[in-house]
Amino acid sequence: MPTRRQCANAIRALAIDAIEKSRSGHPGAPLGMADMAEALWRHGFKHNPANPGWLDRDRFVLSNGHASMLQYAVLHLTGYDFPIEEIKNFRQWGSQTPGHPERGLPPGVEMTTGPLGQGISSAVGMALAERMLAAQFNTPEQTVVDHRTYAFCGDGCLMEGVSHEACSLAGTWGLGKLIVLYDSNGISIDGKIDAWFSEDVGARFRAYRWQVIGPIDGHDSEALDKALAEARADLSRPSLIICHTHIGFGSPKADSAASHGSPLGESASDATRRALDWHEPPFEIPQDIYAAWDARAAGQAAEAAWNETFAAYRQAHPELAAEFLRRMAGDLPADWAAIAAGMLKEAVDKGENVATRVASQKALEHLVGNLPELVGGAADLSGSVGTLTTKSEHLKPGAYTGNYISYGVREFGMSTVMNGLALHGGFIPYAGTFMAFSDQAKNAVRLAAIMGLRVVWAFTHDSIGVGEDGPTHQPVEQVSTLRLTPNLNLWRPCDTVETAVAWQSALESRDTPTCLSLSRQKLPFFERDSARIAAIARGGYVLRDCQGTPEIILLATGSEVALAVEAAEQINAGGRRARVVSMPCAEIFDAQDAAWKESVLPSAVRCRLAVEAASPDYWHKYVGLDGAVLGIHSFGASAPGSVMFERFGFTTANVLEKARDLLK
Repeated sequence: MPTRRQCANAIRALAIDAIEKSRSGHPGAPLGMADMAEALWRHGFKHNPANPGWLDRDRFVLSNGHASMLQYAVLHLTGYDFPIEEIKNFRQWGSQTPGHPERGLPPGVEMTTGPLGQGISSAVGMALAERMLAAQFNTPEQTVVDHRTYAFCGDGCLMEGVSHEACSLAGTWGLGKLIVLYDSNGISIDGKIDAWFSEDVGARFRAYRWQVIGPIDGHDSEALDKALAEARADLSRPSLIICHTHIGFGSPKADSAASHGSPLGESASDATRRALDWHEPPFEIPQDIYAAWDARAAGQAAEAAWNETFAAYRQAHPELAAEFLRRMAGDLPADWAAIAAGMLKEAVDKGENVATRVASQKALEHLVGNLPELVGGAADLSGSVGTLTTKSEHLKPGAYTGNYISYGVREFGMSTVMNGLALHGGFIPYAGTFMAFSDQAKNAVRLAAIMGLRVVWAFTHDSIGVGEDGPTHQPVEQVSTLRLTPNLNLWRPCDTVETAVAWQSALESRDTPTCLSLSRQKLPFFERDSARIAAIARGGYVLRDCQGTPEIILLATGSEVALAVEAAEQINAGGRRARVVSMPCAEIFDAQDAAWKESVLPSAVRCRLAVEAASPDYWHKYVGLDGAVLGIHSFGASAPGSVMFERFGFTTANVLEKARDLLK
């Protein structure tokens, strides 16, 4: 029977071999954290390699994602469907072993990590999801939701401010099934961290109301076992286990930045193998070590026991069981079509002139009571962004029965927790803040797009219409920045009907996050026939048309659609022909077939004017060289919103003048 150190050294050997072969990677962390991984994954981590999606599995997040070879080695050794050939192709095109972990690639990777701090922060969301589902579905007789969330993190993760935001919330919420193992090795890329990271991390986490264990020797298996047992025993507080380790353990480059982000090199690799007493050829693991790591039998037994429990649960509570499975599968309710139709009908029938942030809240009033998987929230702006409804119940520490989270002033932390809720399954998170503050959330929004998560951000106060609060609160470039993010839908609706369609699209987009760009100021309601209402879902459509072929197309979104309609009415009344195209979601419009795009923006009509109170550059792809864009080329100012629009030229008169210039 191999020793525990030999089992850990199998991780180290595979990491060395893969990184040397690819001539690229980060050997220091896998070498340093291998004993931590052995203690967790071979002693108490609940998973089934034969079924990576088992609903009651423990979750694991490698927050310091540059240590990816640690995770790949563990998944391979424990028996996931992940052959050694993939490890040999580390960091190569088409492999399942990218440089930083990517969700589902290989099987068993729960989350894409790499941007430091986000992994530990989204782990908070995963742990919160487990507690909320347990509160909703467990019964006194059967416990069907009962698992832990583990995260590995390093010094860099805890330097990132987002870790403060999320870990503070975890302590407040009392997430006792969240356990973080902190690889405290004192080294980052620039060298020894004493000069820039000297805080007492343990004191910081105790202040967050975490249980802090250690520092312990992160290479001592018995100390790791004891710490993990202590962490698992406290269900009232999340736990941080501080593990002092040696980066690059066993190598000539140990305890130095030289081992962090570059291959060790042939000579140092050979020396490391000798120091570890590892004499196997590259990529070869002795069969007794494979056998010691193999978790398939134990995993299948654990899942089989859970299946028995769930079978009894289903017999006793068939409706609860069906609802649990539906939500974990990410399916919308069976009556979703009727729910969506009712929401849309209400918007059409009432025909209200309201701000789209208010229109969004009205849509949510219809949705929240009908979709128990919706978990709302805001970054201390609930009253302003319209995410709180009469059906919302605030989450309270220790209760976990609410469906609404007050995140405090934590846009980034809020967004990472939302990602964690979505990653865990069982919830569709949405939350709001001002569009100008989407910058703080942007990296989490980007990661949601990379992972393909169904998460919804309601970004309100979306233009200079914010008014007196001034340029710090008036977004200019943010809308375009979000539109440029791949696999992200940005909806900027012009009225209640487009807002309802935007919400329907967001909830039906299983693999794409959505941002809603919503106005502070009131916007007019537009009458439409049923064909035009249906066309909204295609992202861009003809809202108002002329008789015959148009001579000019006025293209607008959100609050500026009204200006385009008013200008087009005057153009048409004067004997010329103008069409108004509303494009609430350019990404969805771009995904339509060529015939639809040609029917909306006929290539023969080269005279085009785009109107949006934001950075103009994005719209040139639609107006071409012969068209023009009315946008904003500077930051805003402090003045009433109506004055701002006038001063920046967003008036019917100015739109009309620019359109007539194009028609000459």
